[in-house]
Amino acid sequence: MANESKGIRINPMYVVAIVVVVVIALCAAYLVLGASPVVAAGDIINVSYTGSFTNGTVFNSNVGGTPLQFTVGAGQLIEGFDQGVVGMHLNEQKTITIPVNEAYGEVNPALIVPVPSNSFKNQTMQVGMTVSTISDGQQEDGIVTAVNKTTVLVDFNSPLAGKTLVFTIKVLSIKKG
Repeated sequence: MANESKGIRINPMYVVAIVVVVVIALCAAYLVLGASPVVAAGDIINVSYTGSFTNGTVFNSNVGGTPLQFTVGAGQLIEGFDQGVVGMHLNEQKTITIPVNEAYGEVNPALIVPVPSNSFKNQTMQVGMTVSTISDGQQEDGIVTAVNKTTVLVDFNSPLAGKTLVFTIKVLSIKKG
């Protein structure tokens, strides 16, 4: 008995029709299920983050704690963080490096203030102590950087001033603004 081969012929129009139906179904599913939202200015978002210096030392994190909520582009956070989340998707995680000028700026020598030792009354001042003052109704905290018999040098710059910062950020929720 001879080996006969029976080929199946499919009309090319059917193949095209099947491809078109599959593409339409995928597009419909995308629209119905919703695209992953993307962070834009004006959105209220919740994020988890870990902030570190370029050497890897962590200075702050809320991972496992209360999420950070803010309105994107409202100036509530440092510029580099605010801009760094724009374009991120829900549940996306990324690491951004923020240069000094988009973070807390350079150290301002004018904010390193000599204070007469007798201003602290009977308190013994030591390097590393935090001191507070009220200026224009706002509390300002500074770090004692040097002490001698007559003067206490207090630095009112942010402890993060002059530093490049690295943040690993995860978008936890997006409320479109």
